Amino acid sequence: MRDSHRRIVGLGCFILLLAGCVSVGEEFRTPTSEMIKNGVTTRAELLQLFGPPTQVGIEDGDQTWTWVYLRAGGFGRSLSKELHVKFTERGVVKSYSYTSGLPEEVQRETR
Repeated sequence: MRDSHRRIVGLGCFILLLAGCVSVGEEFRTPTSEMIKNGVTTRAELLQLFGPPTQVGIEDGDQTWTWVYLRAGGFGRSLSKELHVKFTERGVVKSYSYTSGLPEEVQRETR
């Protein structure tokens, strides 16, 4: 009887652990076209707005910074957003893209 009780409690704890939420990366502000302007916005301004990037790299010879935030819920449900910025040699924004799967942003954009 005692072993079956332990198994049930252990299984319940495992299920609760699976149902818990995990996040990766730091939450960052949702960018707007007023915040980021191609040919104008600098690296320093982006650091001030969004904090340090999650990843840095090179794309087509240009330096890139990427901010990623992933919020994973239980049972395989995950939500994410990503800001990807490409810089000129002078350190100003050349181009950027932003994608989001967060329900509050998707609903706002599809209205």
